Formats: sequence, structure tokens, C-alpha cells
Amino acid sequence: MVRSVKSLVAVVGISALAGTLPAAAQEQEGRTLDALVWPEPPSLVLGLSIHTGTQQVSTKIYEGLVVYDFDLTPLPWLATSWDISDDGLTYTFHLEEDVRWHDGEPFTADDVVFTISEFMPEVNAQARLLFRNLASATALDTHTVQFQLREPFPAFLFGFNTLTAPILPRHIYQGTDYRTNPMNATPIGTGPFRFVEWRNGEYVHLVRNDDYWQEGLPHIDEIYFRVIPDEGARAIAVESGDVDIARAGQIGYREILRLGEDPRFFLDLRGGEFNAPQLWLQLNLRRPPIDDPRFRQAVMHALDREFIRDFIWYGLGTISNGPIAPTIPYYDPDVRQYAYDLDRARDLLDEMGLEPDADGIRARLVMPPPASEIYQRTSEYVAQQLAQIGIEVRLDRVDHATWANRVAEFDFDLTINLLEQLGDPAIGPTTFYHTNGIEQGNPFGNNGGYSNPEIDALLDRGAVETDPAVRQQIYSEVQRILAEDVPVGWLLETLRPVLHSTELENVVTTSRGYFATWAELRFVE
Repeated sequence: MVRSVKSLVAVVGISALAGTLPAAAQEQEGRTLDALVWPEPPSLVLGLSIHTGTQQVSTKIYEGLVVYDFDLTPLPWLATSWDISDDGLTYTFHLEEDVRWHDGEPFTADDVVFTISEFMPEVNAQARLLFRNLASATALDTHTVQFQLREPFPAFLFGFNTLTAPILPRHIYQGTDYRTNPMNATPIGTGPFRFVEWRNGEYVHLVRNDDYWQEGLPHIDEIYFRVIPDEGARAIAVESGDVDIARAGQIGYREILRLGEDPRFFLDLRGGEFNAPQLWLQLNLRRPPIDDPRFRQAVMHALDREFIRDFIWYGLGTISNGPIAPTIPYYDPDVRQYAYDLDRARDLLDEMGLEPDADGIRARLVMPPPASEIYQRTSEYVAQQLAQIGIEVRLDRVDHATWANRVAEFDFDLTINLLEQLGDPAIGPTTFYHTNGIEQGNPFGNNGGYSNPEIDALLDRGAVETDPAVRQQIYSEVQRILAEDVPVGWLLETLRPVLHSTELENVVTTSRGYFATWAELRFVE
């Protein structure tokens, strides 16, 4: 029996928003899919890297125990079902029995125990935070895993997303240096596609996993993830039909909207519900005058976020009002807001005693913007606006790899970044604002260095509280404090549009969008 995400979606009553297949359409087997990957990944091993490029490719190679529907409902994947004890301390997962790794070895409960208790806490800051409450992980038998928690953790099921818990092969990694294991060059997963070849600067080639555990899947024979450095050239490749599918960020938002009006393409706005990506102005709080909350508040008042949304991001987002996105639980809109007000911004800088020099400049900052065109334009706007309140921002343009390295090494004053909420405040937001989320070498954590013992204590309490009403009180207080402290400049809750040929069906089937397995994706005629 084929147990697919789409059938599960139908069971829970989620309506599809994508275009429907004409009645006469026929499925085409044996096709090659040409997709984009950008930026080019530093690694193809999920866990070792949470880089966007890694996610784009490796979510077709690796799988997790669960997937998440558009309403964030956890649904079975490598786990067929799970049981939760009444006290919320014991989670028992029952696993699929006929799954094999791409090298032919059987997938077992030992792989899950190894991934959750050894591999991921070693290499991933989010996993360390998520699973720090784990007392034990035990393989009860070949296909049953039991997790015992020290305290209840209501977000535990959300921890099994493919960023924090892609299941890795124990027989490949146990007893090795995970980061230097030679098998990292030829990743082995359980997913619908197997790795074949990676030509740096050209493509990553995956082929159909003929022994995939879901009978009849996948529908396509191979995927070429094309590496095209120039954004304009990527858009041309899509428009010409050389590439079948792309996501916003790979091609410009203006281009993706334009091509979405072309009858040859379908633009799907779903697929970012679980990730809930937030666009930030990331601020390095280690450096004066950024270390003063009044400076950061002034920056917020200097930015017209409606302009950013409407004229830079083409309306594909909503204004962000704080650290928790409205698409995940425990959002509270009743916190301090920052209206566009240049006079108020200048008053705050005056209160700090930050006087203009002979050139009218109060502070000089360096900003390395990400390489993508839309981030460059956002950065240019930020620099223009801050100049109006006497803050000179020099844009230090670098390639994507250099930008990621500088953010990871805390070598910036401010920059644009986009980070993900991942279903619950105990996951994404905790990583971004908890002191334990400060990790040198990771460009997607608490890179600004925000550390507040009161926030740490509240986030720790919110993670283990089981009463939703009390959790709301805790996270409302978190949002209130952070809205005053402004550890980052919240800009937009962004969408993750996926553009694909109308010859494709079942592209966006879960709240992970482009970052799902594509097991069901198929060509039709």
C-alpha cells in the first residue's frame, strides 16, 4: 500500500491550493527533472549543514520520522505511528519495517537512537537545545524506539523536522569524526533519490531509488540540481524551459511573479508554514553603539517596513512585529510596535548622547549583505534610511560563502538574514534568543550575541510547560521583553513561493514546500 503525503492531507481535510490536473491528463513515468540549487551547498549531509542549498538537495536523500501538514499537524513518515504517555515524558515511535539505506543496509531503531542521542547533538546547535531534555533513547526492538524525557516538552514532535532530526546511518558514522568522514562526499540516506555525482559549480545529480520503501514511488527517474551563479541566468533557464522548478530566492521575486502569470507555469504560495521564515536586520550586539537598546530602537523607527514589503519584496510577505511569527503557536500581537518615525529615531540617538560629527555622522557601521539581488536591495534601502538619522552604513559586498562565514564568525556590524521558526517557539525562537544559541561557526543562530538571563529562564520554562494557557503567558512575556530589547530588527514574515512547470503535479505537498522529499512529484501530459 502506498502511504503518501497527499492521501494523508485528504484525510485531515486540508484543501489543495495548487492548480488541479485536467481530467484527461496522464502521468508520465521515467522523466528527468531539472531543478535549481542556489546557493551551492557546502555539504550534502543534512545535520552537518543546515545551509539552504543543502536543504534543497538533501531533503530528497534523507528523511525524518514525521512530516508536517499545512496546518502543522505531524504526520507519519519513517515512523508509522507514535504513543505519548499521559505524563508527557515517554514517546514511543513505531517504525516502517521495510526500509533500506541506499547502500542496502536495513534501517532500524538503532539508526534513530544514534541520530538523536549522538550525531545531531554533536553537530547541530538547535538539536542540542531541542534534545537537552532527553534522559534516554532506547531501541526496544528493531523497529521501535522509545525516548524518555526528564521533563515534559510539548514541542518534542516538532523537533523531528529534517533540519534537527534527519535520520543518519549509524553504520556509516558511529565511531568516526562526523565532520571528516569520507562518506560525507557520497551521502547515504533512505529517501526516494540516491546521490550519484556532484560537479562543483555545475550540478548535483540524483537518481531514482529503485528500492524505496513506498511502493510505486518516486515517479521520476532522476534529478539534476543545476548550479547557475547568475540570478538573471537562472530566470532565463526557467523561462526557456531548461529548468522545470524554482523557488523564490533562486530567482528574483519580481521574476517569479512575472513568470507566475505565464500559462506555462504555476506559482504556489504554500510551503512555508512550518519554517515560518522571518526576514531580519541582524545586529551585532557586541559592538557599540549597537549594544545600546535605544540605538536598536532608533534603527527600527528609521525603517519603513511597508515600503520594504511593497516595493522591495513585491508584497510577498507581512510586516513582522516581533520574535514569534503569527503562523506558529503563542504569537502575541500586543507588544511594543515601531512605527516609521525618523524624528523619534533621532530623539533616541540624542538621548544616548550620540552627537553628529562635523559631517553629520553619529556612527559608522559595516554591512556585508547576502549575495542575492533582493537582499542587496533591502540592504541598500537600510543604508539609505539609516543615513537620514546620521548612521553611515558601508555596504561590503561579498559572495555568498564569504557572507555566511562572516556571519558565522560574528564579523559584521549588521546584515540581512532570514531564519526559520520551525513550528514552535521552543525550537526556532529559542535558538535565536537563548544564550545557548550563540555558536561560532553557524550563520543561522544567535549570531548577534543576545544574552539575557531573564529571557533564558522564560524560554526554559516555556519549553517544558504543558498547560497551553501558561505557555501563552510565558511566551507573551518573552515577546514583550524582546520587543523592548530589539536584539534583531524584525522586518517581514516572508513567503516561499515555488514556481513550476504546469507539466508537474504534487510539487508542494507539505508545509516544507521545496524542501520536501518530492517522492510524489510527477510529470503529466
